[in-house]
Amino acid sequence: MKISLNWLKDYVDIGLPLRELLDRLTMIGLVAEEREERADDVILDVETYANRPDTLGHLGIAREIGAMLRSPLKDQTWPLSDLPVRTSELVDVQILDEDLCPRYCGVVVKGVKTGPSPDWLRTRIEAMGLKPINNIVDVSNYVLFATAQPIHAFDLSRIAGPRVLIRRAKKGETLRTLEGKDVALSPEMLVIADEKKPMAIAGVIGGEDSAVTAETQDVFIESATFDPASVRRTRKELEIQTDAAYRFERGADISFAPHAAIMAASLLTQFGGKVAREPVDVYPRPRKPKEIVLRSRRIAEILGVEVGDAFVERTLEDLGFALKANQQGLWRVQVPFFRVDIEREADLIEEIARFFGYDKIPVVVPPFEILEPVPSDKDRIRKLSQGLFHFGFDEVINQSFADPERESMLRSGKSPVEIRNPISSKASVLRTTLLGGLLENTAWNRNRGQEGVHIFEIGNVYSWNENAAAEEQSLGLSTAGPLGAPHWKGKPAETDFFHLKGALEAALENLRYAPIVFEEAACAFFEEDYSLAVSFKGQAIGRLGQVHGRLLDLYSVKGPVYAAELNLELLFSKQARPFEYVPLPRFPGVVRDLSFLVGRDVPYQGIKLAIDKLGLPHLEDFGVIDHYAGANIPKDKKSLSLRFTFRNPKATLVAEDVDKAEQKIVKSLKSAFKIQLREGGGSS
Repeated sequence: MKISLNWLKDYVDIGLPLRELLDRLTMIGLVAEEREERADDVILDVETYANRPDTLGHLGIAREIGAMLRSPLKDQTWPLSDLPVRTSELVDVQILDEDLCPRYCGVVVKGVKTGPSPDWLRTRIEAMGLKPINNIVDVSNYVLFATAQPIHAFDLSRIAGPRVLIRRAKKGETLRTLEGKDVALSPEMLVIADEKKPMAIAGVIGGEDSAVTAETQDVFIESATFDPASVRRTRKELEIQTDAAYRFERGADISFAPHAAIMAASLLTQFGGKVAREPVDVYPRPRKPKEIVLRSRRIAEILGVEVGDAFVERTLEDLGFALKANQQGLWRVQVPFFRVDIEREADLIEEIARFFGYDKIPVVVPPFEILEPVPSDKDRIRKLSQGLFHFGFDEVINQSFADPERESMLRSGKSPVEIRNPISSKASVLRTTLLGGLLENTAWNRNRGQEGVHIFEIGNVYSWNENAAAEEQSLGLSTAGPLGAPHWKGKPAETDFFHLKGALEAALENLRYAPIVFEEAACAFFEEDYSLAVSFKGQAIGRLGQVHGRLLDLYSVKGPVYAAELNLELLFSKQARPFEYVPLPRFPGVVRDLSFLVGRDVPYQGIKLAIDKLGLPHLEDFGVIDHYAGANIPKDKKSLSLRFTFRNPKATLVAEDVDKAEQKIVKSLKSAFKIQLREGGGSS
């Protein structure tokens, strides 16, 4: 928006050097991107915002400067030379679409001597980058750039009736615009029409047939408010861009329309015009000013600094807001119609911040609490599936019906639910476990040449529980055969017990259900030496192991199969570990490997718990890196190698601190499990 410094001084006193004025304008959000210095004036190109149409005129910018400098706006008077007749007696004005035109004002000026504009008016128009045309058109442009309220002048003698109808265009109507372009109008477009034809496209551009010419003596001045969305749609469809449309589609000040008409009429009296009394003002549904409650406490909370009540009141009043104090530190603020951007309390606080000074607000990030959204079971299942896909498991979906004979041989420990009208005797009960279906899937794929079968299913299992049918959502996994397709470089590795256990641990860790505890426990599904109970927070949630040979024979599956089943309903009822942000370490870690012999009957889970109980302050992580039992190892022993990572988040660790921690670990394991360190068992 181009702004003339001399023009601004018509509205407000500016006693600042240009450089200081520009700096202070920048501090309140009005950045002068460019400036042009003329002999006796400076033209500023001020950056404006889409939601601040009030700053698209000199009056709006002057209001901002007045609040900034604590300088009141100058009074403006617009004297009129009245005709002894009312405007309504000369022109009949009717709004036929109140939604698209909520207010329409007009005034008739007779006896205007059309001709060149005086020097002062030509100077103002040229400062805006326009070429002066004649005094009537130039007055229209002057009012627009002065107040941001577009107006339009019609030649009264060319208005049929004379009647002015604000209506939607009729199908098939056309208009030749002031630019000499013929446009087709559609019924969605609002037009200004007389009794016979459209005279202008509302809010966009006037028509050639009703335009002011050199012979014009009597004019009808239009000053109205149009629906922003309607103006924008029409402008885009017709591919016409005007200064009026630019302002109307951002929202005009509905309260200012009659003042703009009077202002234009007063200026035209300087060229011999006489103004009809009582301008027309059609305003069917007057709007009430918006009221917002403003609290000084909330200002301090958002800005992080105390702002005095006197400053708040003075600033808002200088900007045109009306305040009513209900009690100390609380106001009811009436928003002026020209501030279409103000919707809520935070918008008012932003106004306070602009004039208080962003440089005075302390640069401190206020504390805030991030609440992690509670995931639904659907979210958890999706994430669980993604984790299992990563480990090469494919999802299957099986029927809930089961063969009662096979169901009894699975020995799930649950009483099956019988179906009253089964479709087959082989499907006359509801399944009590997912593992039977997974074994059927494995056999079916093996019989068709697929050696590696790695699958999972998420579904419901059913049983009788205290004379009532129970339904539980479960996860079943099964893995058998090679892990991958054949390759010319070599045979793929075979799946094993630890692949299944690791995949399950990683998938649950991804859901932050950790740590998961595995303990040896007998289960009818699994071989005696390869059967584990799976627990979380001290409660059993499932089982894992190598499928028993009798079940492989039952389903005609050859080779080892490893499987697991979890009660998801029980697992999801428990609280997962909260998300924790951990910054990247600043100091290096120290890695130590420890190799030892331990009895074959000692589970790694017991060793892990023993180390965790020590609570070593700088122990960041540890885990198994090697496991061996065989030649050169006693038959009742196994060799384990653990890797420990130590780190101090506040300083670099020294070797002596790590040595002490390592000695505590060795001492504890010797006492609990009678470990024997292997030669070279500790290393840095």
